[in-house]
Amino acid sequence: MPAYSNWPRDFLTAVANGVRGMLAIESILDPILVVRRREGRYEITLEARRRSRGVLHAMTAPGLDFAWVHDGTYMYPLPNDVTEVVAGRLAGMEADDLTFPEVLALERGSDDQLQVVLDPSVFESGNVAAGRMDPNAAVPGLQATLFPYQAHGVAWMAETLQRTGGLILADEMGLGKTIQIIGAMLLAPPANTSPALVLCPTSLIANWVRELQRFAPSLTIVVHRGADRARLHRDLQRSQVVITTYDTAVNDLVLFRAVEWSWLVLDEAQAVKSPDSRRRVAVAAIPRQRTIPVTGTPVENHLLDLWSLADLAVPGLLGSRALFERRFPDTDDAARVLSQITAPIVLKRMVRDVAKDLPERRDVPVPIELGADLARRYDAVLEETLERYPAAGALVATGQLQLFCAHPWLRSPHGLAPDWEDRVEIARYSGQALVTPKIERTLQLLREAFAHGHKVLIFVNFNACAGILREAADSEGLPLAFWGTINGGTLGSDRQPIIDAFAAYEGPAVLILNPRAAGAGLNITAASLVIHYTQVWNPALEQQASARAHRRGQTQPVTIYHMYYVDTVEEVMMERAQRRREMGAEAVPKSGAESADLARALSMRPQQ
Repeated sequence: MPAYSNWPRDFLTAVANGVRGMLAIESILDPILVVRRREGRYEITLEARRRSRGVLHAMTAPGLDFAWVHDGTYMYPLPNDVTEVVAGRLAGMEADDLTFPEVLALERGSDDQLQVVLDPSVFESGNVAAGRMDPNAAVPGLQATLFPYQAHGVAWMAETLQRTGGLILADEMGLGKTIQIIGAMLLAPPANTSPALVLCPTSLIANWVRELQRFAPSLTIVVHRGADRARLHRDLQRSQVVITTYDTAVNDLVLFRAVEWSWLVLDEAQAVKSPDSRRRVAVAAIPRQRTIPVTGTPVENHLLDLWSLADLAVPGLLGSRALFERRFPDTDDAARVLSQITAPIVLKRMVRDVAKDLPERRDVPVPIELGADLARRYDAVLEETLERYPAAGALVATGQLQLFCAHPWLRSPHGLAPDWEDRVEIARYSGQALVTPKIERTLQLLREAFAHGHKVLIFVNFNACAGILREAADSEGLPLAFWGTINGGTLGSDRQPIIDAFAAYEGPAVLILNPRAAGAGLNITAASLVIHYTQVWNPALEQQASARAHRRGQTQPVTIYHMYYVDTVEEVMMERAQRRREMGAEAVPKSGAESADLARALSMRPQQ
């Protein structure tokens, strides 16, 4: 307890006046500031707590400018300078109208002199808060009937934006994030003088135009790119919504900084998760009133990803980058704390939780034995890689082992390159047969699917695998079927025609996709069977990929097979993904193995 020699003057006055007939107790108590959320506002009170006979009693001061607390019967003094300390902590803040970043800043400043306690109500998650919203509230100008959970999302976004100016929309793919943003936008329609700005990958521009024209025909739209780019900032103020790409925004930043945008929507916001990237720096410099990063994976590689997005949505929310990195290392414990802190500005709902009318989804793990010969070769790849890359051996080795599990023909001579997964080569004459145990099991699933006329999605992390799978199917005499491929090399303009041809084909069909390039923004409900042929460290990426088929518009039950070799790096990846899903923490780093997972992956030895 701080050493204070005298009772506070206002406490003496209260004692002398016999306030409410309460009795005065001599013991000076330690003060605490408590912040609660009530009816959308943050309420701050000065309190003290006293333990008696094992029970903790809470007492409250009549106000922030009083240096005593009471429980209705007894009065207790606080340190005589407590009101000055409180005033210093609240300098520049409106005590009866705190913002969420100010609340968190108060908590970060908590110390022995004045502890700041945040009530659990402060951290009510976006999911919980959205569930309390009125699903029947009208959205003027919206040409659609929203599902209840979408109406909840629109109402929550409108309220949250009023309070914070920003949020992160992280609903799972298939729940209609775009229409929810359009609905929220119609509740505060942008004006030509301060239009809404939508930044997205090139492949999603047509989708945004189509959705806006369909659901909000009253809003005027302009696409800013190529030869149609504006030359003056006034030209950007002739429509209510401006749509452009991230790279165009970087190149034309001078134009975009000359306008104060009423809305800034960052679709596929993982594009700006890196704090040092040119895109992230440019986006942060754009003046705006409301900001909505949209992504199903708020964290991919590190917890810093979430700082980057949250700081774009609500600048200053998590403090400076340096402070954040000290407080939140990439650990599970830090992730749990961070998830709680950011929960009030994040809306992240799963299809299985809100879309009760969707057909059944069944996830089926498919463990496969390598066999003695492949097991020996697996060990050899591990030893050779560790010897070749002694400094970064663990990380490179797990990558090479993943490649081997996809197919022994695959090689990557660029093990240390950031894009090594996209630079894989085929060494066809490596002494290994075309059909491996995993390919054999895949072909068995395809035979059964073809027999019933089903369409199949196969997700493979290495583009070279597509040709190997097709060759294996032909060599084993699988029935005639449609085969298509979408990966990072597929032009955005070509993707939808491939999906349309896949859906329109009368008979069995296979579409092979790279989850990193085709795991988002695609609706492929013609498929009722999904095969994850390779594993990824990022369970959210896998979930997004699965959601290509299990989403609105799907009429058939969807079966999703997760294939992996037992006692290999793939088993560790499977277990890690399951652990992450069970944690349910939006903030957990999901991509790039942590040291413990790397160590365990390298210790696994398949049976020979």
